[in-house]
Amino acid sequence: MKRQQFSERWFLTPFRHLTHDHRLWSIRRKNVVPAVAIGVFFAFMPVPGHPIWASFVALARRVNIPIAALTTFVANPLTMGPMYFFAYRLGTWLLRMEQQPFEIEMSLDWVTHTFVNIWQPLLLGSVLLGSLSSLLVYVGLDLLWRSSLGNYKDRKREQRRQNNR
Repeated sequence: MKRQQFSERWFLTPFRHLTHDHRLWSIRRKNVVPAVAIGVFFAFMPVPGHPIWASFVALARRVNIPIAALTTFVANPLTMGPMYFFAYRLGTWLLRMEQQPFEIEMSLDWVTHTFVNIWQPLLLGSVLLGSLSSLLVYVGLDLLWRSSLGNYKDRKREQRRQNNR
């Protein structure tokens, strides 16, 4: 999706004047690394609309919006179960609560009967795992990007030295 198409979305109407900032679309380390961390954080949240939430935070932080929205898809039908299961287990352990049978089902019945009983440990575990994961992704990607940039600059210097001989 192109920048113009994205900025014309209905949910960005109040922010349309802000979407012309080049930082929201550029592929630079300072804009991409935090955007990936934001996306990973929201991937762990047990709420619908991960890409929209990540887009709003990316807009507020002035980092790459499409990358923040896309990295929320770390949570997909294959990974959601294990992510939320471990978040729930961590939350029950920290809150010293008794664990209940845990099964995710995308239905209104599950929300009204199961989620209302497990939301506290699930939310606590999700926030903690999301924060830890986004911190690890931020540090790892930043180090990888810096290392790659350093190697690129070293190769260019070496090429210039060989061309000047």
